[in-house]
Amino acid sequence: MAKDKIFRAIGIDYGTVRIGVAVSDDLGMLAHPFETVAGEKVTEAIARLAEIVKLRKAEVVVLGLPLNMDGSEGPAVKKVRSFQKKLRKALPDTVTIVEEDERLTTVTASDKLSEAGQSDKEQRDIIDQAAAVEILQTYLDYREPSEDEMDEDNDMSEGRSSFNDDLDIFYDDETYG
Repeated sequence: MAKDKIFRAIGIDYGTVRIGVAVSDDLGMLAHPFETVAGEKVTEAIARLAEIVKLRKAEVVVLGLPLNMDGSEGPAVKKVRSFQKKLRKALPDTVTIVEEDERLTTVTASDKLSEAGQSDKEQRDIIDQAAAVEILQTYLDYREPSEDEMDEDNDMSEGRSSFNDDLDIFYDDETYG
């Protein structure tokens, strides 16, 4: 794989007590739990998140947006956006921050952990990372690859024959007319 095909992203499930962090693989296809950052001291939390972005060479930070169930924005969204402004100042301009709807991500993460045999008590230390995985995976599943990520090898319409064109080799009009 060429270097310009690498796409790395970080997912964040923000909370004032704990911040769940997930990272993508180098192909930008799968999200993995990474770390839970203490959220009480915002300056320290932002410094650690900026360090993770640098360490992982991430291009995108996907920040969970806690919309209300009807899709409207409530007080929790204001807290996340305030945090986002502070985080933005700590990151290089080359890193993009995107918001991703995080409704039900903690519920989904908890259900998956329960299915994997984790009790509620065992989930406490990793639930925020698992929610960050859900946020990041949703983004990865629906994002549009950049032009740099696309090449002729991935384009099925250029330089490839269709199945019917291939059959023409076997069934020409003169032989089977």
